[in-house]
Amino acid sequence: MAASTATIDPRPSVFGDRLIVTGSFTAGDTGTLSIDLSSQFASIDMAFANFTGALSPVTIEDTSAVPPTQQLHVNPVCNIDGTTLRIASGLDAYPFIGGKFFAIGRRS
Repeated sequence: MAASTATIDPRPSVFGDRLIVTGSFTAGDTGTLSIDLSSQFASIDMAFANFTGALSPVTIEDTSAVPPTQQLHVNPVCNIDGTTLRIASGLDAYPFIGGKFFAIGRRS
């Protein structure tokens, strides 16, 4: 599988000194995707990501639970690093599927 890529929607929304940018990302063979938004943002206040495909369960063993085997569905984690979004699938071995992202911040 190829590396994940991101596509930024061509028409961001602007209100005052704030900007909303949306886009999508593709499936890939990596557990983390970096999306550089420095050409649009001076700073990012909030961002989130959502997978568009079905989440595959990850089986974990919890000996204190009844039954002891549980399935865990891992949602994407979206971290803000300056003006870069880092979207992680949560586990290195977890298949990185495509999805959509949203960011709001101070425009540059």
